[in-house]
Amino acid sequence: MRLLLFFIFFLFSGFLSGAERCHPSDKTALLKYKNSFANPDQILLTWHPDFDCCDWYGVQCNETTNRVMGLESSVQLNGTIPSVIADLTYLRTLRLRKNPFLVGEIPPAIGKLTNLVSLDLSWNNISGSVPAFLANLKKLWFLDLSFNKLSGTIPASLSTFPEIIGIDLSRNQLTGSIPESFGHFQGTVPTLVLSHNKLSGEIPASLGNMNFARILISRNNFSGSALMFFKASKTSDTIDISRNNFAFDFSKASFMEETLVELDISHNKIWGSIPSRITDCVMLQSLNVSYNRLCGKIPSGWKMKYRSEPFDNTSYLHNRCLCSSPLEPCKN
Repeated sequence: MRLLLFFIFFLFSGFLSGAERCHPSDKTALLKYKNSFANPDQILLTWHPDFDCCDWYGVQCNETTNRVMGLESSVQLNGTIPSVIADLTYLRTLRLRKNPFLVGEIPPAIGKLTNLVSLDLSWNNISGSVPAFLANLKKLWFLDLSFNKLSGTIPASLSTFPEIIGIDLSRNQLTGSIPESFGHFQGTVPTLVLSHNKLSGEIPASLGNMNFARILISRNNFSGSALMFFKASKTSDTIDISRNNFAFDFSKASFMEETLVELDISHNKIWGSIPSRITDCVMLQSLNVSYNRLCGKIPSGWKMKYRSEPFDNTSYLHNRCLCSSPLEPCKN
């Protein structure tokens, strides 16, 4: 009953609101967008043609131009992303997430939204490939396609975003390797999240050129070395390369003393010792080097600012011959 009264009040307030702000072409596009889904009246209750679309749920209009600049929906859309989305030419943010019945491929119409700065299509059931035409979105800052059923390889063209600062393709079924071009991003170095896919091969050496703030590539099938991520000159706060097939000498790693917060290299074939310089990472809060082939004495004398005690034995278990607290004492 309360929901019904609220809806009646919303409709009534529309009659009192005066002249409509919403641009007619935007309103037409939104109504076509709504009616493309299998259940329009159940999911987009406030989208009534008699009222100002700038007041519809999930729609944001520019206060000066009154053009639709934001569209958000997490209300169980049933169908595919319609091509009419391209008619919202002033759109800056598109956030369609947590719609388990949103299926199909990412349509070419998305590539025509050249004013987009944020594209979030996460937590849906979208399939097909990661389309190369997304590179047309030259103003894009954030791209999130995580938690879908995307397959195929990662387009090399995704490195051409001039202003990108975050790419998340995790929790899909992507295959192949990381494009070499990802070591040559044009703009600000992004957060790169590729975890929980089926990616393989060696990490391109070019990625050593990039100062990723966060690099998460866990639960894939990568091999070779990942030492390019461990340089004292970088400012990374999160490095997660766990559950791959990496094999390299960890004793050669350097660390971001002032910025590193989380480090997970577990479940690989990494050998060597834990460098004593890791204790200089004053911001470190989470560490996992378990299930590798590490040997030698676990460093002591941690200088962490926000952690009162060193890490427990779960951070080091199942290695070849690590010793000292919190594991067994080293043998002379």
